[in-house]
Amino acid sequence: IPQKQGCCGALSWHVGNLAQAQKFARQNLDAFPEDVDAIITNAAGCGSGLHEYGLILKGTAFEKQAEAFASRVCDVSVFLNRLGDLEPIPDDGAKRRIAYHDACHLANAQGVRSQPRSLLLMIPGAEVVDVPDASNCCGSAGTYNIDQPEIAAALGRKKVEKAKFMQPDIVVSGNIGCITQLNNYLSADAKLTVRHTMQVVRDAYASRLKDD
Repeated sequence: IPQKQGCCGALSWHVGNLAQAQKFARQNLDAFPEDVDAIITNAAGCGSGLHEYGLILKGTAFEKQAEAFASRVCDVSVFLNRLGDLEPIPDDGAKRRIAYHDACHLANAQGVRSQPRSLLLMIPGAEVVDVPDASNCCGSAGTYNIDQPEIAAALGRKKVEKAKFMQPDIVVSGNIGCITQLNNYLSADAKLTVRHTMQVVRDAYASRLKDD
């Protein structure tokens, strides 16, 4: 875990601050070693930004280095699926209905859809269902919830209603922005929470899901 790593620069990139995005990108190029097989992230928005380092630094002296860096970036769910043969998750006898929300920056920007579901389906007794109209944004969208708060709020409320319609025990997503957005509109429903994919898998391995 490189101690000199910093912000991925995605938010700067989203709002058109190229100079700042390039500064963050160069900092991470210096921070991460070049002899690793993978650069893993658990935030879909960051992963999307890291994948675009070649574009962010296009036309600069760092373009080739940035492209090589981006080629090694992968979401944690992708990395774990590549490994395969993971240790079986203990069976605590419970049945759980999991509503999975596709983060736009994971499903659309990175094409990662099946891998998080595969990990969740490793949990004994887990049923994974899609949130209706899954392709619709939750309203977080990088800085969109700040730039367009009214529209973002409407999208967030709609996404939460769609998720609750599936009557899940838990809602799961792979991006901190989506998790924060959905939790904001689930606050009135204390029995339903939004968790990151890896939090759910981690707790399943530790047999702690029964305490949710």
